[in-house]
Amino acid sequence: MTVNLVMAATVGVLYATGITLLLSRSLMRVLIGVVVLGHGTNLLLQLAGGPPGRPPILGGVPPEEFTDPLPQALALTAIVITFALTTFLLALGYRSYVLVGHDEVQDDVEDRRIARQKAPTAPLENGDDDGEPDAAERTADEVEAEARGSAR
Repeated sequence: MTVNLVMAATVGVLYATGITLLLSRSLMRVLIGVVVLGHGTNLLLQLAGGPPGRPPILGGVPPEEFTDPLPQALALTAIVITFALTTFLLALGYRSYVLVGHDEVQDDVEDRRIARQKAPTAPLENGDDDGEPDAAERTADEVEAEARGSAR
């Protein structure tokens, strides 16, 4: 059994696109990413099933010509899971739009507070003390201000 190279590349593109969309902050893009990943999974399972064959009914054809029913059952399961995640994300996106006015996920307040805390100021083990604070000793605001200054 050989895998069609075009179909394998299509699965790779679907997975790459889906994961890229999943990493965005917009719930609508996350929803589209889940759907694209679902389609990629279905195509992957059908590729794994091999070429089309005969129905696996004993006595009709020799066993060598049977089609493996497991990839088809797994594809149906993947369809159901994708549908469930799609409906959940649609409800989540709608609720976010009604409450906030947009579907972008906001930063967590506690995460921001922890990021603003100053990192421990212990010296490095190699004894490198040139008088300038290391990146680990600066606060997030100082690093942000420096990045803005170098961008200009």
